[in-house]
Amino acid sequence: MKSNRTSYLFLACLFLLGVLFLLNLSLGSVKIGFSEILEGIFTDHWERASYREIILNFRLPKALVAILVGIGLSLSGLQMQTFFRNPLAGPYVLGISSGAGFGVAILILAGSALGFTMGGVSPWSTAFAGIFGAGSILLLVSVVAWRVRDSMTLLIVGVMFGATVSALISVMAYFSQAESLKLYTIWSLGSLGGLGWYQVVILAVLILIGAIPVLASTRSFNALLLGESYAESMGINSLRLRWLVIISTGILAGGITAFCGPIAFVGIAVPHLARLIWKSPDHRVLFPGSALVGAGLLLLCDTISQLPGSAQTLPINAVTSLVGAPVVIGLVIKRNFSKEF
Repeated sequence: MKSNRTSYLFLACLFLLGVLFLLNLSLGSVKIGFSEILEGIFTDHWERASYREIILNFRLPKALVAILVGIGLSLSGLQMQTFFRNPLAGPYVLGISSGAGFGVAILILAGSALGFTMGGVSPWSTAFAGIFGAGSILLLVSVVAWRVRDSMTLLIVGVMFGATVSALISVMAYFSQAESLKLYTIWSLGSLGGLGWYQVVILAVLILIGAIPVLASTRSFNALLLGESYAESMGINSLRLRWLVIISTGILAGGITAFCGPIAFVGIAVPHLARLIWKSPDHRVLFPGSALVGAGLLLLCDTISQLPGSAQTLPINAVTSLVGAPVVIGLVIKRNFSKEF
């Protein structure tokens, strides 16, 4: 019976994800019907030429990016909450998001702060700067991981790295020019749009590379629910798993932040929503469940951010914060986290 319930929930989530995907493609400043979208995608026959341009070059890549970002952040959040046994751990607690922000800040703000003007900042240069910054922080955390055996200590070290980097960004922002500061502020609000098909493919590859090691280690994460000592008694190599978590989170969160900017609360809230829906501690259920819920939540947030019927759009980071923060607050109030970890 429990297996049937789990399967039905997965099918229901897949159906809901499909509906949200079509809704995301349909709504915006120009409303396009579901039938017109499906006919155009599968037959390349569009009622209007402008619809083809809107769907294939703007809305479809953005919808796919929303799905990829939702999957990546949710998997990162779940593995970190389990490994660190902390219900409020998220993809950015190791300072990876701040590291990506530092790379972008150097690209956008450093030239202004040092008194020379940089050329136009392209999406590619921003992505590479973000990945470089995230990778640098990941390298520092990895060095500390060789010396620190305690997972909670490593978590605190990551938070301190993030705070230090944020302070450096604030110094650069203080001395930068208004135009550069505006560019960085816009990036920091997050955006799922503006990526071409080639960039979408690269982001998909990064998500795949970051997800495969995690999905192959579900037995190890299940054992960790009872503590590192128990996991080691079951033959789990906790040091190897720690490196998997660090590298996987670095690739997932670092790549997403580089391409899309920081996106808040998804990595924290979605794993708890998945536990609430499936009522199971088994990571063979929670990993795919979190991926589905995360993809659906980002599609919903992106649809809201488009302000259907209006030419204006809201920053995706603002929408995810408005949706995710109440979820986290509600979970803190209503649930006893000690029973989950």
